[in-house]
Amino acid sequence: MGDRRGADVIAVLLALAAALSYGFSDFFGGIVGKRVSPWSVAVTAGLGGGALLAVLAPTGPGDPGDADLVWGAVAGVGNGFGTAFLYRGLASGRMGVVAPVSGVTAAVLPVIVGVLSGERPASLVWAGILVALPAIWLVAREPTAGKVSGTGSGPGSGAADGVLAGVGFGGLFSALAQVPDSAGYWPLAINQLVGVAVIVLIATALRTQWVPRVPIAWAGAGSGALGGLATLAFLVSTHHGLLTVTAVLTSLYPGATVVLAAAVLKEHVHRTQLAGLAMCAVTVVCVALG
Repeated sequence: MGDRRGADVIAVLLALAAALSYGFSDFFGGIVGKRVSPWSVAVTAGLGGGALLAVLAPTGPGDPGDADLVWGAVAGVGNGFGTAFLYRGLASGRMGVVAPVSGVTAAVLPVIVGVLSGERPASLVWAGILVALPAIWLVAREPTAGKVSGTGSGPGSGAADGVLAGVGFGGLFSALAQVPDSAGYWPLAINQLVGVAVIVLIATALRTQWVPRVPIAWAGAGSGALGGLATLAFLVSTHHGLLTVTAVLTSLYPGATVVLAAAVLKEHVHRTQLAGLAMCAVTVVCVALG
């Protein structure tokens, strides 16, 4: 019983570390993306994360089988698909719609997969999960987003991009959870590189500029390295705890982005975001105690 409790604590801490790292990654990637094409930043971020994980992969324990590498590639498809539509939402000026929809969708899909695979979280953990969904929405939502005109195709375009991005990220979390501890870190490196290929394919299909033509675009590689570390922390967390728990806690990453923007850029935190941050704290307490 003590060993199980210790594993649950490790899973919670690693999932929260993943959320923080994803939050930092989005913050720095967002800063760079405001100065150059966000698609080029997405590409350099993927390359940065892939390079970091390729360096770490030989040091990781275990030896991946063919199935593990396939799951890593499937996760990469979800990663690239989610990133592509998230950045399309950013480019359209509808981030205030895309971010909350994608965050909630990314949290819900792994919960469904976890339950279907036989996971049964405790009642208090379920309470935390249910609180997390509106918390993610409130933290990521921009109250003024509806007053800002974008270049999207219509009012529903932001929601559509958000759902597609969330399905991609939810697929990333669900697929990575199938990679066992014995597989090491090579599936993560494949995940990153496949993600880049998917981003390039979608950007090309949409006839959007993705080639990093200016030096500052390569600053996105730092953001990608943080994202790669976040993915590593998430993968290890799934080896110690339930997917229904680790995916939801990791999906709290918008809270870290909002807090960082307030601390560094002095951005105003709206009352709805403060309420969301408080609810994020409730989620963490419920999951930790459950």
